[in-house]
Amino acid sequence: METTVANFLKNHHVRLENKTILVGVSGGPDSMALLHMLSSRLKERNMTVIAIGIDHQLRGEESMSDVDYVENMCREWGIPFVPIQLDVKTFSTVKKVSTQVAARKLRYRSFHQLMEKYDAHYLALGHHGDDQIETLIMSLMRAANATSFIGIPFRRPFAGGEIIRPLLCVQKKDIIQYCQKNNIHPRIDPSNEDVCYTRNYVRKYIVPKLVAKNNRLHITIERLNESLLEDEFYLLDSAKQAFSQVVQLNEKENKGSIDIKDVDKLPVSLQRRLYRLTLDYLYHKKLPKNLSYKHEEAFLSIIQPDSQNKLIHLPNRLVMERSYSTILFYFYNKNEEGTHFYKEIKTIPMDIFLPNGALLSITYTDLQSADDIYSFIYPADQVKLPLCVRTRKQGDRMRYQGLQGSKKIKDIVIDEKIPRYERDRTYIISDSNDEILWLIGHRKGKVSSKLNGKKKQILFTYHSNNTIEGESNA
Repeated sequence: METTVANFLKNHHVRLENKTILVGVSGGPDSMALLHMLSSRLKERNMTVIAIGIDHQLRGEESMSDVDYVENMCREWGIPFVPIQLDVKTFSTVKKVSTQVAARKLRYRSFHQLMEKYDAHYLALGHHGDDQIETLIMSLMRAANATSFIGIPFRRPFAGGEIIRPLLCVQKKDIIQYCQKNNIHPRIDPSNEDVCYTRNYVRKYIVPKLVAKNNRLHITIERLNESLLEDEFYLLDSAKQAFSQVVQLNEKENKGSIDIKDVDKLPVSLQRRLYRLTLDYLYHKKLPKNLSYKHEEAFLSIIQPDSQNKLIHLPNRLVMERSYSTILFYFYNKNEEGTHFYKEIKTIPMDIFLPNGALLSITYTDLQSADDIYSFIYPADQVKLPLCVRTRKQGDRMRYQGLQGSKKIKDIVIDEKIPRYERDRTYIISDSNDEILWLIGHRKGKVSSKLNGKKKQILFTYHSNNTIEGESNA
C-alpha cells in the first residue's frame, strides 16, 4: 500500500519533503494508517507531521477515549499531538443546522486556525477509495446536473496551503490489512454501522456489490472524478468570465439583471453555470436546500427569445422575473407585502421622503415648463388642497396629453415596460378629487388650460435616491 500511495502522490505532483503536514486523526483505521505511513517517512523526507485529534463531544467518554488513544499512539511514534474539543450540540442548536453539518463546520474552522498557526503546507485527511465510490453514488442519487455529480477532490486550496487525501487510491480492505501488518489497533465508531444514515447504507449494502463486480472500481471512480473536476474548472472559469460581462449587479440592494440577448449567445452549459453564479452571489453562497433543478429549468425556459413575461418565486423570497428583454433577480420584502404609501400634501412648500429613499419636493414657481421627466408643473388655480402622493391602487386611471379619454395606470406601466417589482413602487400625485396629475417619471397629466406666468404654478420635483446620494457626496 505504501508504494501505491507514494506513486499516487507523485502522479499528482505532491512532494512532502521539507513540508509541514497536519493530519486529521479520529482514531479510526483510515486516519491511523495515514498517520503511521507519514510518520514512517519523517526522517528520510525531513517532514514535520502534527496530528490533530478532535473530540466532537457527541459520544461522551467514548469520544474522549478516542482522543486519548490517538495521543498515546502519537507519543509512541514521536509525533506532536494537538487535541481539540468542539461543542457541536450548542453550535447545531444556535445555528439551526444538523449535527453532521455543525460538526463539519467546527472541524474545518479548527483545521483552518491550526494551518495558519503552524504555517502548514498540507492538511492530510484519511478519505479512501471506497469513500469516493460512496460519494459518487450518493451524488447520483440526488444530483440533477453534472456540477452536482462530483466526488471528493484529491487536493484543494485551504488556509494558505492545501487539503490532500493520499488514500483515495486504495480501498478500505487495503487499509485494514496495513493496520494488521503494522500492529495498529484502531478505534471503531459504532455510529458508522447505523444504516439510518444514507452513507452507511450505501457503504454496507451497495458498494460491496459493485466492488465484487469490479475490484478496481475505486480507481475507475477516482479517474472519473478527476476528469469531471477538470472539465468543471474549465467551464466554471468560462462562466465567471461571462458572469462579469453579462450580469449587472446592484450590491447595495442585492439584486441583479441579465440582458437576454447577451445570455442567449452562450451555450447551455454556460447558461446553467451563469444562473448558479448569480444565485451564489445573491444568496451569499448559502443556497437554500429547497432550491431544485426545476428552478434552473425555469431559468433556461424564460431566457428563450420567444418566452413571455413571467414571474418565478425562488426560495427565501428571491424573485426571478422575465420583464421584456431582461431577466431580473430581486428579493421581495415581505414587510412591504400588502402595504400602500399615502401622504397628504396640505401645505406648500413641502418635502416628502418616500419609502424607496427618493425625495419629492413640492413648491411654488413662476416657471412655465419642465422638460425633465422628474419635474412637473401644474397650475395652482386648477387644484384644491390637499393633494396626495401615493402608490397606485386598483382601478386607477389618468388623462394625459395626446390621449382621448383616460387610460388605466395598469396598462400604462405595462406599455412603459416597468418591471413588475417596480410597479407597486411607482408613485402618483393626485388632487383632492383623486384626479391623477402625475405618474411620477412616466406620464404627466393633461392640463386643462395653458400655464399663465402671472399666476402661481406648483412645481413637483422627484429626486431619486441616487441623485440625493450624488449631491451629498459632492
